[in-house]
Amino acid sequence: MKRVTLGVIIGNRGFFPTHLCEAGRKVILKVLEEQGFDVVILPETARQFGTVESIADSRACAELFKQHRDKIDGILITLPNFGEDTGIVNALKFSGLNVPILVHAFGDDAKRMTIADRRDSFCGKMSCCNNLRQYGFKYTLTTLHTVDPTNESFTRDLQNFGAVCRVVKGLRNCRIGAIGARPGAFTTVRYSEKLLESSGISVATLDLSEVLGWANKLTSSDATVKAKTEAIKAYTKTDGIPAEALDKMARLGAAIDSWATDNAIDATAIQCWTALEEFYGVVPCTIMSMMSDTLRASACETDVAGTVSMYAMQLASGTPSALLDWNNNYGGDPDKAVVFHCSNLPNSVFAEQKMDYQEIIAGTVGKDNTYGTIVGRMKTGAFTYCRVSTDDVFGEIQAYVGQGELTNDVLNTFGGFGVVKIPNMQQLLKFICGNGFEHHVAFNLSEIAEPLEEAMSNYLGWSVYHHE
Repeated sequence: MKRVTLGVIIGNRGFFPTHLCEAGRKVILKVLEEQGFDVVILPETARQFGTVESIADSRACAELFKQHRDKIDGILITLPNFGEDTGIVNALKFSGLNVPILVHAFGDDAKRMTIADRRDSFCGKMSCCNNLRQYGFKYTLTTLHTVDPTNESFTRDLQNFGAVCRVVKGLRNCRIGAIGARPGAFTTVRYSEKLLESSGISVATLDLSEVLGWANKLTSSDATVKAKTEAIKAYTKTDGIPAEALDKMARLGAAIDSWATDNAIDATAIQCWTALEEFYGVVPCTIMSMMSDTLRASACETDVAGTVSMYAMQLASGTPSALLDWNNNYGGDPDKAVVFHCSNLPNSVFAEQKMDYQEIIAGTVGKDNTYGTIVGRMKTGAFTYCRVSTDDVFGEIQAYVGQGELTNDVLNTFGGFGVVKIPNMQQLLKFICGNGFEHHVAFNLSEIAEPLEEAMSNYLGWSVYHHE
């Protein structure tokens, strides 16, 4: 997982005890190091242990942050005492940074409330947040209003904030590769490039004929094709799969890899039904599964917004995401459902998997043209789901997030699948249908709904429903 770098501002107000800032600095930096964060902070040799109070402090802090602007992913404001709120907001204003901000305040000890040790950070945090809001800064709050940095609650806050920083920075600089046109029948995956671009998400398009043309120019003796063939065989069980089909997959994968590298593509959405099968002779599922498993999220049916959903979750968790259909009810349990795809799910989400042919499309184009799916049952355990959608009617990006459990309930079916249990699922389904969301949803085997909501809603300005 990418390490997050935080610019750290230690607030101080002169008539409060400065020794609290000296001790607080040591504690907060120790916790950040233990939790895997890199920091940019005024040196301890600067005035008042590197705290920010005066206009000179603000300018010094801002200049330091400017020097590291490409490195800083977020800012932590920590208040060992009341803190000088104008000094803090001036440092932010002068720096010109537009990154997530976490506001933390130390708690007072009820037994040490004399002038020598009293913090008043409880009150100072309100003043700080008031000024942040006045100056137009978005910010994140800790779970507890005041909290010891060594408290487990704060370490959870830090890890969630790290996820927020990764999502915001990643999406604001994201490049999605759309390979092929949207399948004609899939109007549900329409999206607005302009709305995505307004959040920094760019879409680079590639005609399907071009990638197939490049794949057909390659031969099985090319080094890239040989390497891709070996990678496929190492990735999944290929017993019974024709050598010709494996060769086609390898050539397709090598062509996509080359284009994605040349165009700095972070994630892809690829046309499938049914041009690839009819005119090339395989499904792209294995290649897409391998990309997703190596944190290059890939969605089928040219579902660009679905790819954004996958990529956001990947950024938050540092683990692969999958795209599935909300597909079936599970018996009569209103809180359970079957999730399914044909499938291109990444290996990381499977309990077990193998390569097979695509049973649905085979009825139309023939079995020999549909080898390359990755099929099996998903792992059991906790997961987060997310769907991003561009709503042209309201001119905004919308999303929903939530968490649930993949169960071990009996299910005998094909493709990539799992049984999920989500509290009050009928309300979630009403929300999805009532607001016209797509049938595709992204899954990640982690619990990251909170940082996803915070990143998308607070910092990207999207309309987000968090199902709890």
